[in-house]
Amino acid sequence: MVRYRSTNPESIERIAEELRKMGLEEGRHFTAKMPEGGGAGYVRILREGIERAAWLSVHGSGDQQKLAAEFVEHILERAKEEGDDVYRKALEVVEEGKARGSLRLEGFEKEVGGRLVKVIGGGAEFGKGRSGRTLLRIKITAEVDGVRNDYEIAFGRYKRSNEALGFAYARADAPGGREADAERLSALVEALTGKRPKVRRMRDGTIMIECGREHLDRLMRFAELYAAIMRWLEETER
Repeated sequence: MVRYRSTNPESIERIAEELRKMGLEEGRHFTAKMPEGGGAGYVRILREGIERAAWLSVHGSGDQQKLAAEFVEHILERAKEEGDDVYRKALEVVEEGKARGSLRLEGFEKEVGGRLVKVIGGGAEFGKGRSGRTLLRIKITAEVDGVRNDYEIAFGRYKRSNEALGFAYARADAPGGREADAERLSALVEALTGKRPKVRRMRDGTIMIECGREHLDRLMRFAELYAAIMRWLEETER
């Protein structure tokens, strides 16, 4: 998060207007509060705003792209002044934003823990859970260690914090049974996101794979998933 503070309302409005021209949306990418009672107001740019600006600096056009590129450069310069840890974090957010939509699922290959993952294709669609919750179903066809399968991870919003969590279940009828299927699915998630998911084993033999928001953010690097994930996040945001 980046915050700009000022007691001058014109200064606050100028910054907010520049962000709007860049393509950021107030309430989703940044918030603004005008000064009151002699105190300072602020413009607060959220992580989502920095990521969006980074994406626009590469994929935007005309003045919008120019403004976004200048903004990203300024953010990184200021972060460097705050020290190596702050700069590394800011750079990570910027690079993640720039990478969105830059890869394709089809033909993606990567070796993870000695397992070769080959993605054949995939996509995402909305669905409804039993509670009426709007789900994001990510479906991927992949070959892991020579075994081809269709995988699905269903993301929903949970808990009071409206946290985005995704769940998938290992199949008992898969080659090698549930344990082997869970290992292949975990390898697929790690190959696509760089982060291994949680694996939960139930007393009844069910094996559940759990993914978090970090996994979802990294899945946005794939062109087949980017638009649907963005729309789902926006529509399910409180």
